Amino acid sequence: MLAAYFDDKLIEAGCDEAGRGCLAGPVFAAAVIFDKSYHNPELDDSKKLTEKKRYRLRERILEDAVSWCVEKVDAEEIDRINILNASFLAMTKAVEGLSLRPELLLIDGNKFRSYLDIPFRCIIKGDGKYQSIAAASILAKTFRDDYMKSLSEEFPAYGWSKNKGYGTRIHCEALKEYGLTEHHRKTFNKRYTQATLFP
Repeated sequence: MLAAYFDDKLIEAGCDEAGRGCLAGPVFAAAVIFDKSYHNPELDDSKKLTEKKRYRLRERILEDAVSWCVEKVDAEEIDRINILNASFLAMTKAVEGLSLRPELLLIDGNKFRSYLDIPFRCIIKGDGKYQSIAAASILAKTFRDDYMKSLSEEFPAYGWSKNKGYGTRIHCEALKEYGLTEHHRKTFNKRYTQATLFP
């Protein structure tokens, strides 16, 4: 059972992102607030769950959360401010979109920056420790997966319906054959120039 809260006196929002290591598509982030008494033993880090279970839990989260919000930052903005800052921005936007202002943010990871005047705690592997962060990881992952599946209908050669924009063999081979799309993160080119994408 993951912890229900970090501080029993403060309104907490768990925050997490999805898509940070992708070659294409936006980075998504979610923020979730649960009641302090909320318990769902099935919640866990989204990466540990099957796709079917993630989507089933998403419905529970949307029904049970006191407040939730999912936001994204697109590839163009990622290239402009870099992926780390884009992840912070996506989480900040998700917090701003909550219907209830939190008094503490629980951030998955070891770094965070925001223009919001809200205290935060960075928690390494927090999506496997706190229910609200786990829920945020599930929302960010499933909403991003849905978005990449919809993009794949327009760009089927890249296999985004299955790889969700990550650098799989099919995706990399399509990049070599068809080149970049408007949804690719151009700043990732440098990482792959010495590899197999652009020999």
